[in-house]
Amino acid sequence: MKITAVRASWLRATIPAERAHVSDFGRNDSFNTGLVEIETDTGLVGIGEAKVSVGNLGNYAALVTLIREDMGPLLVGRDPRDISAAWELLYNGSRAHYAVREGRTFPTVGRRGLAMSAISGIDIALWDLLGQALEVPVWRLLGGRYRERVPAYASGGWAPVGGIGAQMAQYVERGHRAVKLRVGLQDRSVSDSAARVREVRDTLGPDIGIMVDAHGTWSVREAQRFARKVEDLDLAWLEEPVSPENIKGQAEVRAATDIPIAAGESEQTRFGFRDLIAAGAVDICQPDPAIAGGLTETERICALAAAHGLTVAPHLWGSVILFATGLHLAIATPCVTLVEFSRGHNPLLSDLVEEDVDLQDGYVLAPTRPGLGLTLRRDVVKQITVPGYA
Repeated sequence: MKITAVRASWLRATIPAERAHVSDFGRNDSFNTGLVEIETDTGLVGIGEAKVSVGNLGNYAALVTLIREDMGPLLVGRDPRDISAAWELLYNGSRAHYAVREGRTFPTVGRRGLAMSAISGIDIALWDLLGQALEVPVWRLLGGRYRERVPAYASGGWAPVGGIGAQMAQYVERGHRAVKLRVGLQDRSVSDSAARVREVRDTLGPDIGIMVDAHGTWSVREAQRFARKVEDLDLAWLEEPVSPENIKGQAEVRAATDIPIAAGESEQTRFGFRDLIAAGAVDICQPDPAIAGGLTETERICALAAAHGLTVAPHLWGSVILFATGLHLAIATPCVTLVEFSRGHNPLLSDLVEEDVDLQDGYVLAPTRPGLGLTLRRDVVKQITVPGYA
């Protein structure tokens, strides 16, 4: 089997004004992502997702160009089943032959940022191809089925005091047994954030898991003050309390509370997570496979986390391709105990493929079809592809 083409597209699905939410990132009036497709001489096509942003906004022009004109041509003619070789080639560039000989990395100067996002999308597509070629689900390739179903927590929660309890209750009514809401600078104050969380706990009762996500917007002191105000609410985790650039400050927050700290959605590679863990700054690692290095690197991150007694909750705010990637990872990997289910209006999760996400009693079942198990709706892809980036 040989790769004949590597294609990338910028998908942009408009969100109706009445369904758009507002967060610290601004008004989310569209859902954007990068679609990667790898074609082979056998007729099989693998799909992946590459992201320039942890959220659903962003300009994908540079990412599409990078994949089309730089990385893609390096892979044409290669066997797509040699996934590790492809990853190391793209990561190490012209010195990849040294990496093979010496057994250590010789990364390119631009190894993080867009380059790693591009590698991520390509890598996911290669895993999809390998599963199709062997006629097995990707989770089988990752070591087999460790669990038959995975709990999915509802990720949303932007309403103010007086409405946030009802908003989160809607997620529980749809079957979720755990929910996550946004806090931080989008609120009027630390006390306002705490009041919103207390309203959710009072509304949902003691048996529903509650997570909160500050999107890295607080100072260390603000995050510590918030943690004290909600210490009696039995939170499952406090996510990104401070800037991801302030690892030392996050460690200070973690040391000041017994609320578990989750982080890492914008980190890339195992080396980034190594530094988080070494600083004592995290309890739950949150790699985004479409940013952190694809399935290949996310597996390595999971092994690193497990070796330190930590768990992994992959960041899956993206399309159904990213969600499926995280689901296969969770089915096969002991330390990945739950998955994120986007509850913002997301056409890329609901309309992009023919298959539906099967949520039963708060759990998602193990996929059974080969590869990622997804079939693109070509008419939808054509409709939402940004002109000039198809």
